Amino acid sequence: MRPRLHFVVDPMGWLCVGLVCGVWLYNTFLVPQLVLLPHYQEGHIPWAMVACYYVASALCVAALFRASTADPGHLAVDPHIPHSEREHWELCSKCNLMRPKRSHHCSRCGHCVRRMDHHCPWINNCVGEDNHWLFLQLCFYTQVLSLFTLVLDFCQYYYFQPLTSLNQEEFTTRHELALLRLSALSGLVMFGGMSSLFYTQMTGILSVSTKLSDRHHRPWQWMLAEVCGTRWKLLWFIPFRSRQPLQASQHLRTHV
Repeated sequence: MRPRLHFVVDPMGWLCVGLVCGVWLYNTFLVPQLVLLPHYQEGHIPWAMVACYYVASALCVAALFRASTADPGHLAVDPHIPHSEREHWELCSKCNLMRPKRSHHCSRCGHCVRRMDHHCPWINNCVGEDNHWLFLQLCFYTQVLSLFTLVLDFCQYYYFQPLTSLNQEEFTTRHELALLRLSALSGLVMFGGMSSLFYTQMTGILSVSTKLSDRHHRPWQWMLAEVCGTRWKLLWFIPFRSRQPLQASQHLRTHV
């Protein structure tokens, strides 16, 4: 079954997503056009570096699109509650709907979300049970792309050989502001911010295992597998799939 697209009607969120897309377009088209491709054409860098840059860029925008349009875990109006789990459900005081514990009501979206972490304006969506893994991917690939851009900017001025097909004085005059300042500044901001956010998210996920009793203790790989919906570690990095809850996580959910 194909995943249904989910959109939040919030002009401020659209503006934030537009800013993120603008930074992505800047680093995906301007930097390769001025640095990556010219040096590849003159044989200064291998084709693998060009391929890796565009793969990282594609995975970054794919994770952004999926995290922004995936249903974070909105609860149905009349959910089916198994009799054995009714003690783990509660009534929301804002929307008057039954919800499992650790669900929260998002005032921006107007819905209760299962395992809601927070509402992120930069993806214009809540981060909940069904798209938390996509948000982690977005943080990770943004770090990779930002670091890649910073390395290219540094190498352009301190490591790469001069381009014989360009007038170096004219190139520096026209593009120094775009390359060295704007690109490096956006790379530093994005890398620093996403690194801090990614560390906070991973710490929150992995700390759940330490809060469980010894009887129900699970390793960190199991906690990440539950968030990502698969035990295949390679699939943790692939945004082009759908998430399926782990069958073994049913009993653990009542303890977190």
